[in-house]
Amino acid sequence: MALVAMITGGLAMAQNIRPMAVAGQFYAASRQELTKDVAQCYKTGEGLLAASKVAVKSNEKVQAVVVPHAGYVFSGGVAASAFSAIPKEATYKHIFLLGPSHHVAFDGASVCDAFYAYATPLGEVSVDTALCKQLIADNRVFTYKPSAHDREHCLEVQLPFLQYRWKSLPPIVPIIIGTQEYAKLKDIAAALKPYFNADNLFVISSDFSHYPSYEDALKVDGNSGKALSTGRLDKFLEALQDNASLRVSNLYTSACGQSAIAVMLMMMDNDSTTKIHHIAYLNSGDSPYGGKDEVVGYHSFCVLREINSAKDAPNFPKESSKSSENKENDSLLTAEDKQQLHNVAWNAISPESRHVKVTPTKIFERKLGVFVTLTERGRLRGCIGHFGEDVALGALTQEMAHAAAFEDPRFTPLREDELDDVQIEISVLTPLKRIHSIDEFQYGKQGIYMRKGWRSGTFLPQVADEVNWTKEEFLGHCAQDKAGIGWDGWKTAELYTYEAIIF
Repeated sequence: MALVAMITGGLAMAQNIRPMAVAGQFYAASRQELTKDVAQCYKTGEGLLAASKVAVKSNEKVQAVVVPHAGYVFSGGVAASAFSAIPKEATYKHIFLLGPSHHVAFDGASVCDAFYAYATPLGEVSVDTALCKQLIADNRVFTYKPSAHDREHCLEVQLPFLQYRWKSLPPIVPIIIGTQEYAKLKDIAAALKPYFNADNLFVISSDFSHYPSYEDALKVDGNSGKALSTGRLDKFLEALQDNASLRVSNLYTSACGQSAIAVMLMMMDNDSTTKIHHIAYLNSGDSPYGGKDEVVGYHSFCVLREINSAKDAPNFPKESSKSSENKENDSLLTAEDKQQLHNVAWNAISPESRHVKVTPTKIFERKLGVFVTLTERGRLRGCIGHFGEDVALGALTQEMAHAAAFEDPRFTPLREDELDDVQIEISVLTPLKRIHSIDEFQYGKQGIYMRKGWRSGTFLPQVADEVNWTKEEFLGHCAQDKAGIGWDGWKTAELYTYEAIIF
């Protein structure tokens, strides 16, 4: 019986994880110590946020934050002040991380599509490699340069703040900018502008003045912060030029992430629904670990988007169930059916001491397909499925759950000490229906299965919720990434649709 490995949420089939580059330097390397440190940063950050009087109204959503990327003992509180502005109940489809290259110079921007996740002491953060590859394929200004990401800290240091605040994170899109050329930055902004909406969060990573004296930093950073607070790129660039003209001793730069900030301001241009708010400022001289002779400045800002329509409404958590739109399909399973199938799946992955009682129902004997997806703290931990034309649903659910936990080739076998953090999602599939035109495919409601020769692949219906693809792009990614028959392979493949009852 053929098994089909499935990644929901647009994750690609990459087999490696980006290792931590600055753990033990910019932040603690141990999970316990880091958790304690981040908690303290948030305590400080919440105080800074309260003092700023910046608050998200019911008709607003945080679109972007500008945060520093120095060691936590210097800038952690300022960074946390911006992240604290984002309501914990707010959700996003992606988190775009933009920051400067500190180690290599190059033209354009590097989008990291080589890793399916980034590692931190708090766990792994998923990368939407499919979207990363799409950005590179569609825009000449984007490429992937390993050297731009291998040792880079400006994006990595933001991840523990995000992990600590939310139990479940959407996939990230890591982008390092290697140019200050205006035309190239404009191209980057144009490429990212379609994603600069209420569905996505942008994290702009930048420190401000580098190495002036404490008093000089207050003046220089005051100029930069005031200009950035206008939300106007021309004012921000003027402030950078004015600071340079002051000939401040030992001022290396007014903002190391000025290119990433410029891209954000370009995306905000002519968008009356967005407004930037200053939250906090400190510099390294304010830390007990820093001196006053040579300091680095840290600002935090948040960009709020006014929500005026249902289309732009915040994505607050709701039950995941495509089948709720189709009462006929949903009625295939009763609440008791779902509970007992869930018990079967849990028993298949847990040790004897954790087994729960299973009372088979009539649905156990139906020959229906099923995918079992395991997540750990919101991150994919395994997913295996089968279309089930030849196996009863009860036995198939048990087999797929065990395979997802212990046989998914993308992950190490599930350990007992992970069980407390694991959640099980079961997708029971309706019978496959052959289609002969994509006009018959209800994108967003139905899943797609394609077969050409001995190759086949599928995307579950819920994948459509996690990507920003057209129907044709959805089919192209399935053909290329899942079936291995090339981007246009779906045009000559056998196509089948199905629906999923997800619980």
